[in-house]
Amino acid sequence: MSSGLTIGVDIGGTKVLGGVVDAEGKVLTTTLRPSPAQDPAQIRAVIAQIIRELRADHDVDAIGIGAAGWIDEKRSTVLFAPNLAWRDEPLRDSIMSEVDIPVVVENDANVATWAEFRFGAGRKANSATLFTVGTGIGGGIVLEGQLVRGAHGIAAEFGHTLAVPDGVTCGCGRSGCLEQYASGNALVRFARQDALTHPNEARQLLEHADANPAAITGPMVTNAARKGDPIALGAFNKAGGYLGEALADIVQLLDPDVIIIGGGVINAGELLLTPARERYNAVLNARGRFPAAEIVAAEMGPEAGIIGAADLARR
Repeated sequence: MSSGLTIGVDIGGTKVLGGVVDAEGKVLTTTLRPSPAQDPAQIRAVIAQIIRELRADHDVDAIGIGAAGWIDEKRSTVLFAPNLAWRDEPLRDSIMSEVDIPVVVENDANVATWAEFRFGAGRKANSATLFTVGTGIGGGIVLEGQLVRGAHGIAAEFGHTLAVPDGVTCGCGRSGCLEQYASGNALVRFARQDALTHPNEARQLLEHADANPAAITGPMVTNAARKGDPIALGAFNKAGGYLGEALADIVQLLDPDVIIIGGGVINAGELLLTPARERYNAVLNARGRFPAAEIVAAEMGPEAGIIGAADLARR
């Protein structure tokens, strides 16, 4: 008889988090290990160790793994992971060789999107998109209740759509990607540049950084913006504006019920969401009376990865 329980494992560049999740999206227990990111064999060993530990106290039906990388269309192989030493890694088969239950592998942004759609900010929607705004920008798409993966399993790379023609060079090799203008890294770049050229306006921000613009970090920008620092607020306005432009494009392409903003930068809340909404509404003004997706903050927090991976495994 099915237990209704599944395991979700969320693999990042610094940590591996695993948890047992029930059919309602409730996390019953978790375990955390450092991620040996540069050693594929050790990463597999850590995943297997986490699974064995969780299965010791719970009867589970399947295992879902969310990995920060490009996953093939069969949800089996990690084609490439920018922050992990995986290149054409047959992760599903490797893990299944150590366990006797089904395993599914999925992109980390996709599993977070599914968690929000099923149990979080998109639970009342029929179609939803998620933008994960952190060091970079990722995303996921659910249309008519189905996760959209694309022909090769690598759809919804929102961070690598064009924001500024011939703009800043991106790590993907293109120039002007959204990731270079609306991510956490972009926020810090904007703040550092403006603090350097307008130090008198950046007093509060520079106090956090010991008067050194190069030492400014994302949390410093958020803290200074909350205190009204004009340079920090300006950085959020720039990043939010570029994000709002991209969200308007997504509405034109996909027409979702809701657009969810997640990732580490969403901890700044309305500092990011307000300028994003303002630009989004301005760009879509020409649509007149046509409805447009609401922009909301993600709700599932740091456990979204394990919840989404576990629920996809259950299906």
